[in-house]
Amino acid sequence: MSKHHHLSRRKFLGRVTMGCAALGVTPLYSGITNMGLLNAAAAANRTSNTKGDYKGLVCIMLSGGNDSFNMLVPKGESEYNEYQSIRGNLAIPQSELLSINPQNTNGMEFGLHPSLQNTQQMFESGNAAFVTNVGALLEPFTRSSYQDDTPLPIGLFSHSDQRRHWQTCVPQNVDSLGWGGRLADILYTNNANQDVSMNISLDGVNVFQRGNIIKEFAIGYQDNGSVILNGAEENDFYNQLKRQTLDNLLDQEYHNILKTAYANTITDSNNSSFSFNSAIANGMEIATEFGADVFSQKLLMVAKTIAARDILGVSNQTFFIELSGWDTHDELLDDHSLLLSQLDTAIGSFNEAMAELGVANDVVSFTMSDFGRKLPSNGDGTDHGWGGHSLVFGNAVSGQKLYGEFPDLFLDNDLDLGGGRIIPTTSCDEYFAELALWFGASHSDLDQILPNINNFWTPNADGPLGMF
Repeated sequence: MSKHHHLSRRKFLGRVTMGCAALGVTPLYSGITNMGLLNAAAAANRTSNTKGDYKGLVCIMLSGGNDSFNMLVPKGESEYNEYQSIRGNLAIPQSELLSINPQNTNGMEFGLHPSLQNTQQMFESGNAAFVTNVGALLEPFTRSSYQDDTPLPIGLFSHSDQRRHWQTCVPQNVDSLGWGGRLADILYTNNANQDVSMNISLDGVNVFQRGNIIKEFAIGYQDNGSVILNGAEENDFYNQLKRQTLDNLLDQEYHNILKTAYANTITDSNNSSFSFNSAIANGMEIATEFGADVFSQKLLMVAKTIAARDILGVSNQTFFIELSGWDTHDELLDDHSLLLSQLDTAIGSFNEAMAELGVANDVVSFTMSDFGRKLPSNGDGTDHGWGGHSLVFGNAVSGQKLYGEFPDLFLDNDLDLGGGRIIPTTSCDEYFAELALWFGASHSDLDQILPNINNFWTPNADGPLGMF
């Protein structure tokens, strides 16, 4: 496996909204100054890519900081001994690791955490891959950069800051727009139906999907997904009167522009909710079984939304879904095993559902997390780190490969910032540029979507990691 930073020769990829489903006053009002309501002038300034086949991009946020050094583990004798030495009582026994056979590691052996059985199958089938030692960066960074006072991401090792940086890819400041939102701002006109946002969130308001024009449309995971005004579907006299009263209020002439925008947003939200619910109710039935846990049910709702894509009139969609609990300062072995099992079970069902719907080639899912964790044990867990590994899956992925530079796992190595915190060698920008290009963005769009991309890669015919 080559240890060069730029990897263009590698192949890796063959609740405030425009129609916000959440009708709470506070989030709507707080977002009013940055709602980005559609208008002719804004639309005229955006690039409209040629309409084509459906593509869905599913972002899975592993909130808390996934200890991915126990997710993907070197399995060869010398490399495993290095891993076991630094991890101590947290090391996964070599005999329990699930064997995988990467095609691009020059003979270096790897295994997966024993909870990742579906992931193993997807990887070995060529439908999943890992991006190794990836993290939020302003520019390529080394230990000497640290000594030379090269700027670091704001709030390095902070949950809230690092989680935001992964969603914005602007770690030099606290940006309010996400790269998924910027992506949608460019491509939203691909969708024939503009009543429902391109960006669908199963976890309410998020930074990743927030753009200047497009915001997230927040849905629930139960029933038909969209959250509408209580009683809005009932036809008794009381609820008819309630709906009529709301409509009358929203139809009034407001002189205050903020009140007008607020009223329009609630009206659009209510209308979008009815439209969305109807589409989900009439979409293709899904026979694949999903788990009863909340995360599995959220992915089931993503699948139902994709199943209704033709009814909704959309050809591009992004989804945001969160799985929390990864801040494993203690009880790492037990808690991490349960979380990985929950993730693995849900994505196994989702992968099967995509095949059932005939869109296995058209949907790519990917993970991100606050940060990786420190290599040494703190006694029963691990503390905040920096670089870590991410999973990408879907038939479009040129899988059974590891992308990026897998780091040495010993203290005071060339990538150790101190105490076993590993400096990322692949930036989020490079990782997400590949996904944006696959989704339909042009090379000339990338610096709008990922403002720091030129610090790592100059756009050319290939992607920075060779994803196409």
